[in-house]
Amino acid sequence: MSRAIVRPYLVAKDAEGAFHVTVRTMRRNSQGYPLHTSEVLAETFPTAMSARAHLRARYSAQATDIEVK
Repeated sequence: MSRAIVRPYLVAKDAEGAFHVTVRTMRRNSQGYPLHTSEVLAETFPTAMSARAHLRARYSAQATDIEVK
């Protein structure tokens, strides 16, 4: 199992050049095993900066919570 830190927000660029935001959550089951879920938001953004601004405004995300690919 990987010990890499999973940031809760992912901003990724698709083939057409638009940016999508994925909200990732992690919880643990009764045995302590981590369960990860992710949801891609329906909104698209023209730039990564606009996607990051949306995350800061709507989800109160900090800069360290956002991963850009």
